[in-house]
Amino acid sequence: MLKRNNVTKIIKSPAAASAGAFLLSLAAGWLLSGTNITGAVSFADVSLTGGLNLPYSAAVFTGALVRSIIQRNVGRNIVKITAALIVVIIKMFTEPKNDPKGSGISTFCAVFASGAAVSAIMGQLVYKLIFYLLYAALAGYTAYSVSLIISGFRMRRAADLSSISGCAYAIVYTMLIAALCSAELPIMNAGIAFGAAVTLAGAYFYRYTGGVLCGALTTCGAFLSSTSCGMTVVLLPAAGLLTGYLYRQKINVAAGFFTGLNFMLMILTGVNPESMNSMFNIVCGTAVFRFLAPYYSDKWIITAESSAAALPDILGARMSFLSDSIGNLRAESEKIAGIIAEKAGKKEEISDNSNSVCSRCFRRLNCWKNDYDNTVRGFRRLSQMSEFSEENFPFELDDCLHKKELKESFEKKARERATAKLLEMRFSESRKLLSEQIKIIEEVAESAGERMDVRYSEPISRNIRDKLVKFGMNPKSVIAYYNSKNRLMAEIYFSYADAPTGCSRIRDLVSDELRLPLDSAGMVNSGQEVRIRLFERPEYSLEVYGASICADNSKENGDTSMIFSDGTGVSYVILSDGMGCGKNAAVESRMVVRMFRRLISSGVNYSSAIKLINSIMLTKSREESFATLDAVRIDLDSCGLTVIKSGATATLICHRGSVMKITSPTFPIGIYEQSDTFSRDYDFEAGDIIIMFSDGISENAYSFIKELLLGGGDLKSIVDEICMKSEVFNPTVRSDDVTVIGIRVMRS
Repeated sequence: MLKRNNVTKIIKSPAAASAGAFLLSLAAGWLLSGTNITGAVSFADVSLTGGLNLPYSAAVFTGALVRSIIQRNVGRNIVKITAALIVVIIKMFTEPKNDPKGSGISTFCAVFASGAAVSAIMGQLVYKLIFYLLYAALAGYTAYSVSLIISGFRMRRAADLSSISGCAYAIVYTMLIAALCSAELPIMNAGIAFGAAVTLAGAYFYRYTGGVLCGALTTCGAFLSSTSCGMTVVLLPAAGLLTGYLYRQKINVAAGFFTGLNFMLMILTGVNPESMNSMFNIVCGTAVFRFLAPYYSDKWIITAESSAAALPDILGARMSFLSDSIGNLRAESEKIAGIIAEKAGKKEEISDNSNSVCSRCFRRLNCWKNDYDNTVRGFRRLSQMSEFSEENFPFELDDCLHKKELKESFEKKARERATAKLLEMRFSESRKLLSEQIKIIEEVAESAGERMDVRYSEPISRNIRDKLVKFGMNPKSVIAYYNSKNRLMAEIYFSYADAPTGCSRIRDLVSDELRLPLDSAGMVNSGQEVRIRLFERPEYSLEVYGASICADNSKENGDTSMIFSDGTGVSYVILSDGMGCGKNAAVESRMVVRMFRRLISSGVNYSSAIKLINSIMLTKSREESFATLDAVRIDLDSCGLTVIKSGATATLICHRGSVMKITSPTFPIGIYEQSDTFSRDYDFEAGDIIIMFSDGISENAYSFIKELLLGGGDLKSIVDEICMKSEVFNPTVRSDDVTVIGIRVMRS
């Protein structure tokens, strides 16, 4: 078993891949050097040399040169050999800046210069100059197309036929067919057999459009090889067109129909030895299709911007799911708005008191007419008092006959004024909270409507649905797509009544149908729907280990931690420290962690999720309660790291032999109406380590932790050592809950 694992590692290593590509390039140079096009020597090997990077272009040149030497036709191929050598020499000096345009130009110049030099030596410069100009232009454009295809495939990890690179694929395919048709192979014509297989595949997977295009390009390539070869497959586009109407029928049905149709067309146009030989090649190509068709996947082919066409479906499903998740929050906001709308206006305090007390006094006219100024000053002083007694009663009202009633009236108004002020403060807080909640909803809707860099796959979506229906399941919608790294993901939505009890069976059924091992991110319930997300494993994975210690005289740790994936290739590691320690603190921290996971899994971005949690923590009860939030977000496709903090302690990152301390002057969740969040991206790569801990770890321990990280060792030993030594570095008498989490990123 150990030897087998070692062999597997060697086969999958980058060195083995490079060696395989080198040998393949060597074989391609050997094969293409003996081909012809339109009666002349083919430039396919020169174009391939110009389109590939330096090591592989040298391999193509070597293969072509060795064959020319063995077959003793170096003189006949002297123009190609010289041009390929010039191209390799140019690449030796320009390889770091290699690009499609540079490859095309260098190949054109090399072929034209080589052809012109040979023609001048032979005394046929004027006669051959126009020919080599055209020859060099075709060779240069083909080299440009090859380089464009390679660079595009490296970037998108799929053959993009939907943009300008589709023309490059057409050129390269046509020239390849022309070269293969003239290749000296026993028994069969490789070009016609290969073209028939591609035409049938295009018709079967991409309907009549694919059949016609592939058939026409195959016929064009055959004619470039020779007129007689092209005439034998002149009706291949018609066969591709008619076979395309059998889109997604059984493979045997499509293969049989294509073969029979070509045989019938051969009979109608006349039977001769060349047509019989062509029919044999078509049968061979059909056999190749029949063998490879079950393994075909549109993962490697991009035929249109299907992501734009499928975007409304994806956004519709996601936004509907999100609307259910925040429905309760919207209802609470409406209640607060109703309370604010019912708020009564403020009345004039002095006029109310004068009307209620002075209106019954016979001296009213004397006070409010003859002594108006003193009376008003006295009333104003009374309205500004917080406490009332005979000693501090205004002297302006010494002659008042109703001092007791006046004092009681103003005392009542003072109490009402204090109550109104308290209510106003509460209304002000409610308005701020309502404004924050509306802002959160806007951010959630905006994030859900952002354009996603995905490529929708209608065939896989349909296959998954058919598979689940076959086994008695009833999904509401199935959305399969490839992300920017060409990883397959599938979102399956069920109504709550039809939802399965778990993910494992669905994951196994879909993996079996697609012949691809998939992982699941767990079930997410919105209240009315249940979503299951399946995905291919990303390039990186996480190693996570945690350890914790309860505070003195406490049976339960007040810290809560969790690791989860949102199903798109992003993993979160969360640590929350509740207020205090023990059971009450655990309730607060557990609530924060669970809400954060649910919101993130529902599709809310982390910034909006923290704002929602902060709003809920503020309004859930009258008692003060808060908790910190410390989280790391790791994109397992690109190894991108984001550190997120709300009132949390420092985080240590060991990256490339140095340790970085990350702190943030933020407040915990549940203290203020507006959440206080710190988030920042950091450089990260495979093998780096993150250490997260609660505030039970003193800053005095940071130097010790740094030494542990720089000293190396396994993650478990580092975390256990930090946790055990936490009490030694804690200067306070009162202990706190301690939680330490270590994270290391590895290649999957």
